[in-house]
Amino acid sequence: MSYVRTFLPWIVFAVVPSAQWQWGALAALVAAVAVTVQQRREGAGFDALIIETGSAAFFAALAGIAFADPHSAAHAYSAALSSAVLALVAAVSLLIRRPFTLGIAKRTTPREVWGLRPFIRANTVITGVWTATFALTAGALALLAHAGQGHSTAATAVQAAGFALPMLFTSRYTASLRAATTAG
Repeated sequence: MSYVRTFLPWIVFAVVPSAQWQWGALAALVAAVAVTVQQRREGAGFDALIIETGSAAFFAALAGIAFADPHSAAHAYSAALSSAVLALVAAVSLLIRRPFTLGIAKRTTPREVWGLRPFIRANTVITGVWTATFALTAGALALLAHAGQGHSTAATAVQAAGFALPMLFTSRYTASLRAATTAG
């Protein structure tokens, strides 16, 4: 559930019809701000809101561009830009040694394991998979946009896979780590 909430702005943007991209960007911005405010009220620190704050910044910029020029060339590449920004935010979280999944994982993990190397390593691996998937998704979407298929069924499938595959990996990887810990 945490990942769905974290990526809600991106889901909102993806489901708004392409012809209304400026409204999709604005709705995504509202969703990003709402999720961030809700999470802060629930006690989440900014280390748990890396994607959310990055989402708000991106959608604020995109909404500005989209309303200033609804026919901007950015429109055709908006899905690719979205995934590229996610890849960048996730990569920066790795570079500063604050994998974005760490804050999410802390919500469901006992405090006593937060500083342990295996916990941090697991989140580094998970964030690395998300980062790579976002980057690959951005590349595939850019190619589709360049071919004039940026808002096609194929692009939608690529976007869906760009979220579903790392979610599946995260679920299976964490389950295998729990099983190994229980068995050991």
